[in-house]
Amino acid sequence: MLALNDVIEEIRNFSEKAGLFDKRILVMFSGGKDSSLALYLLKEADLDVSALTFFHRWSWRETLRWAMKFTKKLGVEHFLVDVTDGLLGEAVGRKGPVCINCKKVMLWNAKWFALNNGFDVLAKGDNANDKIIGALLDQCKTDIRLCEIPRIGIPTFRPLIKYTAEEVEKLADGAGIRPYRMYEHARRRQWREGCPLQYIDKEELVKPELMDLAYRVNYEVSKIARKRKVRVSVRVPSFEIMCWNCDDETLDEIRAAIEKFR
Repeated sequence: MLALNDVIEEIRNFSEKAGLFDKRILVMFSGGKDSSLALYLLKEADLDVSALTFFHRWSWRETLRWAMKFTKKLGVEHFLVDVTDGLLGEAVGRKGPVCINCKKVMLWNAKWFALNNGFDVLAKGDNANDKIIGALLDQCKTDIRLCEIPRIGIPTFRPLIKYTAEEVEKLADGAGIRPYRMYEHARRRQWREGCPLQYIDKEELVKPELMDLAYRVNYEVSKIARKRKVRVSVRVPSFEIMCWNCDDETLDEIRAAIEKFR
């Protein structure tokens, strides 16, 4: 069984060998369990870390507030950057959902934010279940935890990349990290929340009105999901309901709640 202190010590030893104690590290921090754990571990390992959170017009405000409280408690400098305009430029007119476009905007902005503000390394909360351990990291000549991928142009530190999602979950629980949940259905059975724009129907042309609809509908059903402790999201504009463990009464309440948006 992984011990939290052992993981912190391992990160400390790796960082010393890699020369990271002389670097300023910027953690791409969404406020989810993975990035929260990565930030926590690097801070506990005595590295010079700051957090960078991107948000846009359709981001969940509840999770953003939780993220701000978390970094304040850690005593970590926290930068907030609004990427609404960049996301609109990348996503509008393309087919949904917008996640791949959003990630492109965020990674590009993170790179330049880091370089323009004196940071030497980007850090992310990717774990062993994430696809990034595949083709891109095959380019790494050394340990995959610290890799300077040419397409990014800045060294990227992934302290969790050798740990499975299940191990990350246990480590985060051990550290007392309990992010705010919107009770989204998400794409996987694991807690993998993001933002409501991921529920725009595939092959649908994205436009601001559809992005607004995705936010409003899913914010409304999140209230029901939280109250009933189930996980619910609604695709738009099809209004397909996705739910883990919903009974008929819950589904009826959800249908009634979204009827006004049709």
